[in-house]
Amino acid sequence: MENVARPWPALWSLVIGFFMILIDTTIVSVANPSIMKGLETDINAVIWVTSAYLLAYAVPLLITGRLGDRFGPKKLYLSGLVVFTLASLWCGLAGDVQTLITARIFQGLGAAIMTPQTMAVITRIFPPDRRGAAMGLWGATAGLATLVGPILGGLLVDSLGWEWIFFINIPVGIVGFILAWRFVPTLSTHPHKFDIPGVLLSAVGLFLLVFGIQEGETYNWGTIVGPISVWSLIIAGVVVLGAFILWQRFNKGEPLLPLDLFRDRNFSLANIGITTVGFTVTAFALPLIFYYQLVRGMTPTESALMMVPMALISGGLAPVVGKIIDRVNPKYITAGGLVLMAVALFWNSALMHPDTPILLFLLPSAVLGFANAGIWAPLSSTATRNLPPRQAGAGSGVYNTTRQIGAVLGSAAIAVLIQARLAAELPAQGPGAGGMEFSGVLPEALHEGFSTAMGQSILLPAGVILVGAAVALFFAKPKVMAGWGGQPAAPAAAEGANRAS
Repeated sequence: MENVARPWPALWSLVIGFFMILIDTTIVSVANPSIMKGLETDINAVIWVTSAYLLAYAVPLLITGRLGDRFGPKKLYLSGLVVFTLASLWCGLAGDVQTLITARIFQGLGAAIMTPQTMAVITRIFPPDRRGAAMGLWGATAGLATLVGPILGGLLVDSLGWEWIFFINIPVGIVGFILAWRFVPTLSTHPHKFDIPGVLLSAVGLFLLVFGIQEGETYNWGTIVGPISVWSLIIAGVVVLGAFILWQRFNKGEPLLPLDLFRDRNFSLANIGITTVGFTVTAFALPLIFYYQLVRGMTPTESALMMVPMALISGGLAPVVGKIIDRVNPKYITAGGLVLMAVALFWNSALMHPDTPILLFLLPSAVLGFANAGIWAPLSSTATRNLPPRQAGAGSGVYNTTRQIGAVLGSAAIAVLIQARLAAELPAQGPGAGGMEFSGVLPEALHEGFSTAMGQSILLPAGVILVGAAVALFFAKPKVMAGWGGQPAAPAAAEGANRAS
């Protein structure tokens, strides 16, 4: 490990950019109606404003993580921040939806370059037994960004216009660049040989898989064009990723994805856990926001403000939890947080009726705050604790990729389930029966059926997060790591520390 005299200023510098790019995964959803009106476009085109960003963000993460190992995480982070900030300016100035979609692709690429570097730097500048507090801050940032995005988006769109959800990134990006340039250390690089076949196979496989899942609902899970269908893309993506794994297994050179990473039990289990978290955090918000806006008549900003207890409690407790997990086995905190998230979602489901006092929903929102505080830091700390410095970027790339794939799966699955439950609960002639098309005003006669459908839909992410809780119970107890912070370790001890029990 590189000795860094002041790791905390470096971490805070990275958190600014990390927070900004995560907000951009959710902030646009609130602005979609304004973008449609301002650019005179339709719903299918405006959906691609988000889809293009998520695709460009998710697909390159394995590659950009490895690039950080090769060329240095600071260089990659600063390069990605420049791309992201300039693309944000381009987004705000876009005069038509095609230009906006193109600019969002570059925004996603900038985010993909930056994201693995934040986690890789934490892994390399904080010793394993002091990494929990750092991961607490990183985890609080990840959790809060998903909540702040809709709130901030609603306020900006209502007061300044949709362009400002992108323009606001420019001063933040400039400040983030200056701070990262000043405080993030230039860490040593590792002379990796770049695995070109691995790059191509992983990029093509992830693109086919993510595109198929993400756009399945758009094409009714059927034909896209000619002989190409949604399911053919998904199957092709799985096959290509299978070929990628085989190539990584038998590649005699240096693979893009070191499969040795998965010999560490905690790394493998934490990746399963973060996939369930990505799924759940993305999926539960959609039926909840639909209920708030279409049944209870809330504005986008008002419905987002219902998440404030979750944001405040999560942000306040996450750093505290980060310090605790340096001293206790994090599996209990992780499993507890995941169970609490399931409890909150089951509670929300039970409350979803047209006449429920709206303030009661603040209680499960608060429980979600406690849950979030116990999830992000313990999971990320457990995933990275045993990673050797030369594989920090690769491990971070894998971890963030699985989180994004979980989010894409959650988005697709909840859309399908909502359609199915609406078809079952609403009269056949009613709006939204068999689909999700509403004018923004739902007749009062349909409120009960719609509420029931949303309450049933939220049970899916609640069940998925319970799977994550079960996985967390199998975490191995963290080992004391030698050879960090300038203390040399014997080769046998160092090797043993890089394996899970």
